Amino acid sequence: MKSPALLRALRPHQWVKNVFVLAALVFALGEMGPEAATATERIVRVLFAAGAFCLGASAIYLVNDVADIESDRLHPEKRKRPIAAGELSVPLALVASAVCVAGALGLAFFATPGAKEEGGGNVMLVVGAYMTSNLLYSIKLKQIAIVDAFLIALGFMLRVVAGAYAAAAPISHWLLLATLFLALFLAFCKRRAEMDLLGTEAASHRKNLGQYTPEFLEQATGVLAACAIITYAMYTVDEETAKKFGEDSHLVWTVPFVVFGLFRYLLLVQRQEGGGSPTRVLLGGDTVFVINALLWGAMVLSCLFY
Repeated sequence: MKSPALLRALRPHQWVKNVFVLAALVFALGEMGPEAATATERIVRVLFAAGAFCLGASAIYLVNDVADIESDRLHPEKRKRPIAAGELSVPLALVASAVCVAGALGLAFFATPGAKEEGGGNVMLVVGAYMTSNLLYSIKLKQIAIVDAFLIALGFMLRVVAGAYAAAAPISHWLLLATLFLALFLAFCKRRAEMDLLGTEAASHRKNLGQYTPEFLEQATGVLAACAIITYAMYTVDEETAKKFGEDSHLVWTVPFVVFGLFRYLLLVQRQEGGGSPTRVLLGGDTVFVINALLWGAMVLSCLFY
């Protein structure tokens, strides 16, 4: 049984990407101290920030699907989207998008710490920047090779920044760099999967796909996987990280899970087994990948609380 067309157009399965909003909070829990009330306030604000990004992303998905309605109808998978399939009208989609924008800014307002709280920042500005950059991406910039990937990466970095602002927690430069490289890795993997799916018709479907080559994407994903691994590894052994987790922290033991996860995902992309969608893989598309992600999360939590 299909869910309502509007709900499917909002793409709630994509909201899993907003786990990046929680990153700064998770890695800052160790230094919050014994004041449970303060910790609870920060957690609630971060959850508001995550909700803001969910609504903001859905708003842009609706605009993107309206803008791409004709090309989506020629795509073997995207033609099933509610707007392209004619299940959801364009006017209703645009009204829903405007409601989502208002909701996103409202949640971002509640996610912003008070002026007296040190280390916080204006989450509304970050969410606004996220929606603006994604709107520009949807309207024009996704057609420019490499620029499209960097805009996707910017969105992930803004998620981390918003989470840190809401939690009033400092942001590790290593964590930001790891996020950048991971997001670029996923973006180029997605382009590789799209080219494999569309074959010789890739360029006619989207201009930027005609600018990429399989050789470039293979080299780029390899380099970016290495950069993501190195920067994450440096984060686990960084002096500031040691202050949060304790000098005897075993966070470095989470690195093998990160290496395995990146390699597994890259293998799925090259074998054309759903690797073009990280959310689909994470939500059960590959059991091995999911188990590895859960083990990584368990290891991080054990380092935080034991």
